[in-house]
Amino acid sequence: MTISSSNRPVALVTGARRGIGLAIAEALAAAGYDIALTGTQHDAEAEAAVAKVTALGARALFSAFDLADLPAHAAALDEIERELGPIDLLVNNAGIGAPVRGDLLDLEPQNFDIVIGVNLRGTLFLTQAVTKRMLARQAVLPRAVVTVSSVSAALASPERTDYCISKAGLAMFVQNLALRLAKTDIGVFEVRPGVIRTDMTAGVAGKYDRLIEGGLVPAGRWGEGSDVARAVVALASGAFAFSSGAVIEVDGGLAIPRL
Repeated sequence: MTISSSNRPVALVTGARRGIGLAIAEALAAAGYDIALTGTQHDAEAEAAVAKVTALGARALFSAFDLADLPAHAAALDEIERELGPIDLLVNNAGIGAPVRGDLLDLEPQNFDIVIGVNLRGTLFLTQAVTKRMLARQAVLPRAVVTVSSVSAALASPERTDYCISKAGLAMFVQNLALRLAKTDIGVFEVRPGVIRTDMTAGVAGKYDRLIEGGLVPAGRWGEGSDVARAVVALASGAFAFSSGAVIEVDGGLAIPRL
């Protein structure tokens, strides 16, 4: 996709204050997008994220709202469109881990509801709202919805069942959305990161260092936010339009079945 200064597309990246989301926002800014970043709070970290994106030549806006708060979606989208223009690319990156890791038989309903409310329910209905707005106008540039899920959509971890279920649900949502939008110009993709070095994995870094050393990841290293970001930029370009519904593993071979 060739982008000039006069026709920069707009990307909405959820959960972009830090980690994978910020890496995606920076990569898209470098590729020529203006960026709407979201997170639950507009703080110094959010301002720093906006500064990193604008330093790459993009216009940027930080919109603070809770993804689980469905009534907040419309106001956030109105603000983004007012300040940056219509959204051409939605990157569903925001998500939370299991509030408590432990025995599946001790999983608390309230913790399950929190994870589903953000990772699945919030993402689904934000995507619904954005795609309706996309379909209400004529396409000018390539458009796409890229959902960042996890290898946990297919690989079970009984100590965080709530998280795994939320990601498996997202995977099925992506497939249904791809079918619904197949005759439109909107590409729909799922990106499944593996073991990625982020704040979310910092607390278990020692565990994964040992597992990676023991061969868990065939590539022999941690994934980085930039690995995920490069995949998102490629999928957003329009080059894979006929591959709508594709699932891209960004995991160094982790999810490949082995003997």
